[in-house]
Amino acid sequence: MTLYGNHLLKRSGGVRGRVMFIPCFMIGASLLFMVQVINFQQGVTFWYNTGMETPPPRGGGERADFIQQTERRDRAALDVESKILQETRNRTIGTMCSQKNMPHDLWSLAPPQRKTLLQHVLVNDKYGFLYCYVPKVACSNWKRVLKVLNGALENVEVKGKMDHQHDLVFLASMKPEEIRYRLKHYFKFMFVRDPMARLLSAYRNKLGEMESYQKKYGVEIIKRYRKGRPLDNSPITGDDVTFAEFVHYLLDEDAEHMNEHWMPMYNLCQPCALTYDFIGSYEHLEMDAEFVLQQIGAPAHVRFPKRQYWYKPVTPETIQYYLCSLPQKLLRELLPKYILDFSLFTYALPNINAQYCRQ
Repeated sequence: MTLYGNHLLKRSGGVRGRVMFIPCFMIGASLLFMVQVINFQQGVTFWYNTGMETPPPRGGGERADFIQQTERRDRAALDVESKILQETRNRTIGTMCSQKNMPHDLWSLAPPQRKTLLQHVLVNDKYGFLYCYVPKVACSNWKRVLKVLNGALENVEVKGKMDHQHDLVFLASMKPEEIRYRLKHYFKFMFVRDPMARLLSAYRNKLGEMESYQKKYGVEIIKRYRKGRPLDNSPITGDDVTFAEFVHYLLDEDAEHMNEHWMPMYNLCQPCALTYDFIGSYEHLEMDAEFVLQQIGAPAHVRFPKRQYWYKPVTPETIQYYLCSLPQKLLRELLPKYILDFSLFTYALPNINAQYCRQ
């Protein structure tokens, strides 16, 4: 059974597709979460500040010792932050997933939902783990790690385009009894990211840089949502989709049938139906990846890849710029589409106040 009902919103030019209705308990959970985040941040800041020492006098050896102490303290603070975040996340998921209308295991999912989940869970029998990959959350690098662990790649720094299918084992390829065994005995993990940062990354990468996506999605988006198109029948290339047009497209799409790059993380990995032993954060990628590698017993020489030099990070300023470029009504309709990602994975809702956008 799906968590939310659907209703239709009428707009000029026709009827908008299905839009999620958000139950009161979910809105309340989101508000409760934001209070937890504020308290959590204040607590970590207090712990960190009270632990700081006065810098020693300038000098070679003492200066080096001070730098090492500071680095250790920074790592310790991040470790505390990660542990608190995991605890908050676990409690939030436990509370929200205990609702009667939420799925409680893999087999209670509707067939299309179960198919999506199984197609996104990668298996490694040698080290006994399951990894649910989420596009735009470092999944290419995790796939490189899996290929190194199964011997298909020599090391994670091997150059070349990533093949997202070959030399990988998907849970969808296994029989029910084989799936049940691995769900019961294997270490299960996934990684999540701020929903709006992930969405913006997908928009800039797929519709801004990849011709195949421009032809498949960009052309259709422009045909459906661009007003005042030229009347000279000039070809539409799909390489200039605006963020507002992209959001219009998302609002008319059913979350369960979206492309995986902008499908909500909840729909991809179903954290209520599959209990994860660890949910890492893109925002703490290096530290959380190292923790997972230790947990699965990966060889010491296997490291998580560093970000490529050409990588364009999505900064808070970038998110603010794009979100504030949207009409307020459009933005308010977009956030409910990803409310489970915000709530379950403990991400604060973005500030959509008009005054904030004018800053």
